[in-house]
Parts: sequence; structure tokens; C-alpha cells
Amino acid sequence: MRAVVFMGDREIELMPFDDPTPGPGEVVLEMKASGMCGSDLKYYRAPKGGGASALGLGALSGPVIAGHEPCGVVAEIGAGVPDSVARRGERVMVHHYKGCGVCKHCLVGWTQLCAKGGMIVYGATGHGGHAPYMKVPASTLVPLPDSLSYETGAAISCGTGTAFGALQRINLTGRDTIAIFGQGPVGLSATQLAAAMGARVIALDVSPDRLTRARDFGADATLNPSNLDPVAAIRELTHGEGASLTLDTTGAAEARAQAVRATRTWGSACFVGEGGSVTLDVSPDLLRRQITIVASWTFSTVGQAECARFVAERNIDVDHLFTHRWKLGQAAEAYRLFDTQTTGKGVFLM
Repeated sequence: MRAVVFMGDREIELMPFDDPTPGPGEVVLEMKASGMCGSDLKYYRAPKGGGASALGLGALSGPVIAGHEPCGVVAEIGAGVPDSVARRGERVMVHHYKGCGVCKHCLVGWTQLCAKGGMIVYGATGHGGHAPYMKVPASTLVPLPDSLSYETGAAISCGTGTAFGALQRINLTGRDTIAIFGQGPVGLSATQLAAAMGARVIALDVSPDRLTRARDFGADATLNPSNLDPVAAIRELTHGEGASLTLDTTGAAEARAQAVRATRTWGSACFVGEGGSVTLDVSPDLLRRQITIVASWTFSTVGQAECARFVAERNIDVDHLFTHRWKLGQAAEAYRLFDTQTTGKGVFLM
């Protein structure tokens, strides 16, 4: 088979690999959809020859197949996998991490928090989903409801699932006003899901096109921080108090600080954007307003399944996130466009 590999310095190759064969406890998926995520750009932009290892991730030796939003059909099953875990032809998503499987975090589905270390991230340190087939431990499989498309399953496997996990972490309810900083794929998913949960949503982005999409996805108000003071504007929309909850999906220091300062007294600010830093003045920004800061890193296997059920039961149009659908042979063009960070979400369909 031929699969997508990030070579570094914004170069991509479609490289040959042997078709995978499942070992004990493993399955091989026939891929149907593999989403493009903003965190892919770390590897896409990394120094040439570095890839994941250049980012300190301890990549496996040799080229690594990209893509950590996999969704497909069980094609082959290895020894020791019971029918209750995987059946040939079953529609599934992948929880894109592998841990030790026995520590207290792995046992409850939080394999990315594995206490023993050595965690594998599929698409970074283990072969991912930008390929016709993908081999994974059966324990990583999460059922895809029949009513959901493979594209929706791919989105839930990272971006949309990450947004859902963050909203759960901050206990969003229909009583809340939430300000969501950044309307890329994760932020737009958060806007869509928060609106479905009954919250009032204030969406922020510097892209007018993304703000237009945010309104389509249920935002009650949109703000462009490039032409106004977002903290003052959020307070004006909330009777001077600020939002009860804020969520930063950008990872940008200024946006993170604004998210905290736009949160009302006793409120919570949540960070999901990877990397970077933030500088806050502890007393006025935090202590004297009793602010809670929450960090949220993706989701567990249980949370991924809950997100899929929520989307299916409420008939949420997650497919609307996708503005571009590609074939694997178009990967170089797809990532050149995605790298501009001006588009919606992209997905490879097999």
C-alpha cells in the first residue's frame, strides 16, 4: 500500500509500505476516512528529517504514516480478540493512543496519561490513518453509530472529541454563556456542541470567514479581536460581568490571557490549544476573582463513545465542518492549503 508521510519542511511523500497483518490482540482496519488536524502541522512544519523525533516524541525508527483521526471498518482480526471487542465488518473509530493497558489511567480509557510512559500516538510515533489500512490494538477501537458518517467518525476521533471533552471538563450547561477563542476545527466544533447543549455562545476569531461559519454553527455573537478589545466586548455582552466560561483553542499567549480576563468572577477558563505559554498577573487575573483554570487534553475512550452518542442522538451535522475532501494522492495539495489556516476542516476519503 502507499501512505502519507510527513518529511519535514512542509514536504509530503506517498510512500510504499507492506500491508499490515494483525498480531495477537490487534486488528487491521480498512480505512474509510482520516481527518486532518491542526496538530498535524507541527510534524508537517518540523525540520526536514526530524518529524516527530525532532519534537522530542521518540518516534519509531523509519518513516511514520501520518494521520491521527482514523475511522474505518474492521478488516482482519488477530488471535485472542473476542467478538465482544471487534467483529469483521464493524464500523469503528480509533482512540489514537496506546499505553501500557494496565495502569490506573489506561484501565479507565485515558491511555494518553499512561503512568508507565512509552505511550504511542498514532500518526506521530506509530503508523496512523492516512493509508488504505491501519493496524491497531483492539483496545483502541470505539464503535461508530450506524447513523454517523465515516467523516463524522474521523472528526470525533480528535478535533470534535477534543471540543466535547473540554465542554465536559468545565461542566457546561444551558445556563452558561461561553466565549470560545478560535474558530478553527476544534473551536468550531466547540461552538456547534455548546449550542446543542443550550449554552449562549460568543465566538472569536481574526478571520471573517471563520466567524461567518461560527454563526452558521450556532454562535449567538461573533467578535474579531483584530479590530476591538475582546475582553471589553465580552463584558459588554454579559452585563459587565464576563462569560461564565471561556475556552481557548488557539494556543496563542494573547488569546489565552484574554480568555482568562474575559471570565467572570467564580468562572472557569479552559485551555485546549497545544504548546506555547501564557503570562498572567495572579492577583487581579485569578485570585481576586476566584477564577478556575482547567486544562483539557483530548478525551478517553469512554468520552469518545459519549461524544459519538451525543452527536447521533441530537442529529448534529458534524459533516458540515468539512470544507475539503481529498484522496491520499492529493495530500501535498491538501496540506499546503491547510497550512494557511484559513480554511475549514479537511479529510481524506478512501
